[in-house]
Amino acid sequence: MIENSKKPIPVLVSGALGRMGSEVVNTVLNSKDCELVAAIDINEKNNGSNISELLKVKNCDVFVSNDFEGTLCSVSQNYRNENIKPVLVDFTHPDSVYENTRSAIAYGVSPVVGTTGLSPSQIQDLSVFAQKASVGCAIIPNFSVGMVLLQQAASVAARFYDNIELIEMHHNQKADSPSGTCIKTAEMIEEYPKKFNQNLVKESELLKGVRGGLRDSGINIHSVRLPGLLAHQLVIMGSQGETYTIKHDTIDRKAYMPGVLQAIKKIGNYETLVYGLEKLIF
Repeated sequence: MIENSKKPIPVLVSGALGRMGSEVVNTVLNSKDCELVAAIDINEKNNGSNISELLKVKNCDVFVSNDFEGTLCSVSQNYRNENIKPVLVDFTHPDSVYENTRSAIAYGVSPVVGTTGLSPSQIQDLSVFAQKASVGCAIIPNFSVGMVLLQQAASVAARFYDNIELIEMHHNQKADSPSGTCIKTAEMIEEYPKKFNQNLVKESELLKGVRGGLRDSGINIHSVRLPGLLAHQLVIMGSQGETYTIKHDTIDRKAYMPGVLQAIKKIGNYETLVYGLEKLIF
């Protein structure tokens, strides 16, 4: 870990016109510790437009670009002699997140990745690449402090329960299933090594997939996609005569912004990949 500069942190936002990206833009513009230096979005019709005018946020001289590589290169060059690394916040799409993250590391820009959909092998590859480049990289499945607390509670409770199922519910414009947050929750539960949900009867599915996705540990994950939802997760544990349910509901994307700011401020102190917000706040 290295000590970061006290200067405002230069921040690029990729997916700047999306639901999460626009919240990040507004949050960065109103933070005394950060400076918005670039807004990237693939929507060509807004290329060259002032981000403040498009989003009706605090005035700044930043214009939208759809040239991801060019913007990274330009910002990297602008800060090459500064004692501070720029940070890229990525809220884009599962199809592009791996290449976006790898490119940022290659240019010496620290990625803070909120886009889910990265496979374990891709995360491992990025971890190796970040360590070789000595660039901090944060892969954060969920920026909510409340969700981090749910995951911590679930990982502790797993010691006492042998039967656990997860349900995650999101809006119907989320591209990946299950969510990266739910996968992270399962991984933390599985840190207590045992086989969950041992079959007591021979099960049969009259409708394929009705029991959800099955992980190697035996944990079932169920995904729901509906308009009207934002982001919700339940961990249900069962034992003789009782159930234990942990639930987290996100009702506004503003809930993620304190976590986003924490990641932006702290990732410059690292020279490798960090997976999960809990690694930065505990």
